[in-house]
This record gives sequence, C-alpha cells and structure tokens, in this order.
Amino acid sequence: MLGHAAGPSHRDVRRCFDGSPMSDSKREQLEALLAPVVESHGLVLHGVEYVAGRSSALLRVYIDHFERHITIEDCEAVSRDVSATLDVNDPINGAYRLEISSPGFDRPLFRPEHWARFVGSEVKAETALPIDGRKRYRGVIAAVEDGKARIEAEGQAWTLPLAAIAKARLVPEYERAPATPAADPNKKKAKPSRGKAR
Repeated sequence: MLGHAAGPSHRDVRRCFDGSPMSDSKREQLEALLAPVVESHGLVLHGVEYVAGRSSALLRVYIDHFERHITIEDCEAVSRDVSATLDVNDPINGAYRLEISSPGFDRPLFRPEHWARFVGSEVKAETALPIDGRKRYRGVIAAVEDGKARIEAEGQAWTLPLAAIAKARLVPEYERAPATPAADPNKKKAKPSRGKAR
C-alpha cells in the first residue's frame, strides 16, 4: 500500500465544520452517507478523519481496495462523487478541505475489524483519557476480543478498551527499530594489527 504522506490523494476546498472535534455519531453518519458512494467505484470506505485547523478544517476520507493499490485516478473519481454527495446532503457547517486518500503504510485503525485484521502488527495508539497514568502506547497487537485490544512491547502488556482509543495507526516498517543481533560467544575478537616501525 502506498504511504500516506507520498501516497495518492485529492483535495477539494469546501465549506463545512464549526471547528469542533468530530463526534462518533457524526463520523458514523458520514460513513453511512459516503460508503455507498465509494463502493460504487469498486472500492471500500476505510474511514473518515477530521483534523482541526486555525482557518479551516480537513475532512479526510480514506478509501481502500483489498487486492490492489489505490491510484490517483481512484482518488479523483471518488472525490467528484463525494463532493457532489456532500453538496446535496450538506451534513455539516463552516469551512473545510476535503481530501480523498489511501490509508498508506501507517494506516489508521478506526473499527474493531481493523484491529483484528492486523493482529501481529505494530501499532501506535493514544487514548482520549489517561489509563493507568498514560495515554500513549506502542507495541504489537497481540489479541482483539470483547471490544478490547491487547498490546505487548518489551515484556509489558496493556489491555485497552477500543472505545477509549482516540486514534491509532500502524507503525510502518521504515519506522521500526532494527533488531540488535545477539553476540556469538564462540566468535573470537580480532586483535588489532600493529604496523612495523620504520
């Protein structure tokens, strides 16, 4: 999958949003409205994300395909239809920019099925409120069940309610720390060579 920062996307400056964070009910309303539009192009709506800004907000719509990469042509085609749908239904108010994008290598995880699909992958997650004194977590998704995710890292483990997680993204391979190879006890250390004095 193409990376989010360098991956295909299409932006359209629009009017909407009052600058407040998007509620779960508003996100669900938008996803229900836009999912059929995305699916009409043979694609899947991965989720929607709202990013506040000083002068305007950003409404990012993630589209996906399980068997191929998302192209810039996909983003442009979906953008036209999503833009028209938002014009007709007008679900929000204020100024915002619309962006259609692939999930990227650091794909966001919005729903329980996203977490379950990537069990065994490394994730960075942040909770809305502190849990046991912390909000940020990073580790491997070990299990997902009963509305909770178990994250493990270096002998530590946390079980987080998915409903308490404000945002989460996979850690792309290029951000992962390389494993340090174990020293070979049978390997002799090379002695430093000494040059002959002249």
